Formats: sequence, structure tokens, C-alpha cells
Amino acid sequence: MSKFDRRLPRMRAQPSAGGKPKRALGVQAALEWTFRVEKAQLELPPRQDAEEESRGFGLEYVLMQRGVLGCKVDGGQYKMGSYTHPDAEVIAATVAGLPDSLGGIRMALRVAELARAGMTPDWMPGAVPRCVPRETRENQHGVRAVTQVIGTERVLSRGKWRTIDVLICPVTWRPHPEQITAAQRGYQDWWEALGWVRDGLVTGGMLREVEVAGVMPQVQPWKSE
Repeated sequence: MSKFDRRLPRMRAQPSAGGKPKRALGVQAALEWTFRVEKAQLELPPRQDAEEESRGFGLEYVLMQRGVLGCKVDGGQYKMGSYTHPDAEVIAATVAGLPDSLGGIRMALRVAELARAGMTPDWMPGAVPRCVPRETRENQHGVRAVTQVIGTERVLSRGKWRTIDVLICPVTWRPHPEQITAAQRGYQDWWEALGWVRDGLVTGGMLREVEVAGVMPQVQPWKSE
């Protein structure tokens, strides 16, 4: 059994072009295998015009990368030196082709980094905005909110008129609702990028030993909390 066979999760198998069964992986698992196991690198071509909007490199670029490989896929090699499985190269090239409408190079790097770490974007699960003092101070009596003087008032106390300070306690929301919204939006952008990569790999049909299945991470996991 090759290293490739040992490392890929065991899911349903489909015959490859050479008759050898393919390993079926969800797109997130395929990305983690590509960047975490095979340690594929993103090859990001420089833009021809810095002011020209990039539309991504598409499957033409992936085909070009396939040709550059110049090796036959046999699936039986052990990972030695700088060898990277050709299917991983194709997946990495597809990620590099993410269009600007989905985040372009910035999103491609984020997808690769998260896959390399075996992580999903932090959408701040369980976060609930709470109204708390903006500042606190700790002394021998414990932690107390910092207050501010906004004026004075005269009050009658024990038969005498006294001047007292009017205090307020500035508050804020932690975490702020906008932080939670931004985190969830970042997860959604990542999810859409994975969908684009999955569709490109399925449509391109260039993978020899891996089959990208339709399974995707949860689209909005915060709704199931």
C-alpha cells in the first residue's frame, strides 16, 4: 500500500482512468490532503497589469500547470524530497485561480493556510454580545467599573444642601455585534471559495486518483447553535 493510499480517508471508491479505484474526498478534506499532507505550494502568477482586474486563471492555467509537471501519475510513489502528488498540484493550481469576485489571491492564500493547519475560519461560535463597562479598575476591594463625572447637583441631605458629582459608567458591547458579523461573513466567503474550487475540479475532470465529492462544510453553522 502506498503512502498516498494510507493517508487518504477511506470513502467510496470510483474507478480511475486506469482502472484503479479513486478515493472520494469532500473538498475540504481534499484541500487538507493537498496542503497539509502533500505540502503543495500555491503558484501565483504575477498580474500582467497591476490596475487590471484579475478574473482568475481558470482551468486553462490548471491545464498549463498539469503540462509543466511532466510526470506520469502512478499513485505508488513514496513522498521523497520535493515530490508532490500530481493531483495535489492540480488542486493547488485550481485554488490559485480563485477570481477576484471571491477574494482572488488573498482568498487563495487563506484557503491554503487554513487547509495546511487543518482548520476552518473562526466564526466565533457561542459568542454573545454583552454590555460591559468600557474600563475597569482593580483595588483591594475588587474590580470596579471606571466612572466619569458629567456634572454636579445640589441635594438636601440631613437638613443641609450639598453638592455632589453626577457620575456615569461608559459601557460597550463585548464582543461587538459587528465583530461577530464580520467573522461569520469571513466564514461565508471561505465557504463560497470552497464551492468554486469543488465545482472547478469536478468540471475539469483532471484528477487521476482523487474524486472530489459534493459534500461541503456547513454553510452557516451558527444557525444550528
